[in-house]
Amino acid sequence: MELRQISDRIYYIPSSSETDRPVLGYIKGDKYSLMVDAGNSAKHVEIFQKAIEEHGFPTPDYVAITHWHWDHTFGMCAIKGKVIACKLTNQQLKKMMGWEWSDEAMQLRLQTGEDIEFCDRCIRLEYPDRNEIKIRSADIEFDNYILLDLGGVHCEIRKIIGTHSEDSVSIYIPEEKVMFIGDADCEDHYNNNGNYDKTKLEGLIKYLEETDFVQYILGHDEPQSKDEVLKYLKNELTKL
Repeated sequence: MELRQISDRIYYIPSSSETDRPVLGYIKGDKYSLMVDAGNSAKHVEIFQKAIEEHGFPTPDYVAITHWHWDHTFGMCAIKGKVIACKLTNQQLKKMMGWEWSDEAMQLRLQTGEDIEFCDRCIRLEYPDRNEIKIRSADIEFDNYILLDLGGVHCEIRKIIGTHSEDSVSIYIPEEKVMFIGDADCEDHYNNNGNYDKTKLEGLIKYLEETDFVQYILGHDEPQSKDEVLKYLKNELTKL
């Protein structure tokens, strides 16, 4: 899969809908590099690694996780750099480390609402052998905010008000005016029946309005401008 360029320092590989593989980002500093999200499997990480190696880029020193959902975290088992996650994300990862992957266990999680049918279906596609699922926790945990100096470029990793998951995190690169948002602006399929929460959406819009970015990198779509994303989210707000 091709590595697409946002700037001289920022790249990404696009998402793939077949097994719900999200966008994976790469931020290249003078001293260190950072990967955004860990992908949904070791195979996904391998594709990312091959793409950056073809450009002569080093393996990421750090990986920042945008939220706990499987498609953004199950590749952590194949990550060589230090994984960074907020406290809420890491708590959920530790909980999932105890999950079993038999048909019976997966079905029970659907019944209890711990998981949803879409994720269940995609996990089965990505993992024909579910014994290959290996979940780990993060190496570096933060509460609300952490700043990384990669050399010539900084990454502001911040827990935000997201409409998709309570542990939503954004990665903002001020020198490049680029923001990686993961799925933070999507509907909540676990706790709100696939709908937006008005209060959370208002909070997210306020955060985006106050942040000076030009490029907005989503978890499962093409990059957008600030005007494009705010127009979309404000339109969704009017429907509530």
